[in-house]
Amino acid sequence: MLEKEPTSPISPLAPYPPLPPTESRSRAPEFYGFVAWTSTYLLFCAYLLWALLPDKYIVWLGVTWYPNREWAVLLPAYSVVLVLLTYHTYFALALSGTPALSDISTITDSRAHLPRTNAENPYVAHARPSAIPEMYDMPIGMVNRVVYGTHKQASSR
Repeated sequence: MLEKEPTSPISPLAPYPPLPPTESRSRAPEFYGFVAWTSTYLLFCAYLLWALLPDKYIVWLGVTWYPNREWAVLLPAYSVVLVLLTYHTYFALALSGTPALSDISTITDSRAHLPRTNAENPYVAHARPSAIPEMYDMPIGMVNRVVYGTHKQASSR
């Protein structure tokens, strides 16, 4: 009898153990990450020098024009306000998109499979012990009556 090589439990055609992946990975993300990291630190150092050095040292470095020093305080403050405003805006958008508690869409949606109502209650036909009921979504009012009873029964306890 010929012995076969073992196969994968998932696919009978896949080799087991799996073959190692071929090395075709690009190194571009490493370079982009290094450039982003380096430029962030350089910009932060330039910001600190601009914010903390006296004017005569900045002119001595050869910089003839630079923004007013009040922007050294205003830029971080505006950044914090912008972040907080962004959180507030997303929270407000989520809150405005939420339906009211009295809206029917908090209970059911357009995909609910409710029975067609004729003269008789469609749930009564499925109450026979030998019946195999059709699958429906149950209305929340019926579930509340079964689980919690009517208001009169609850108050008489």
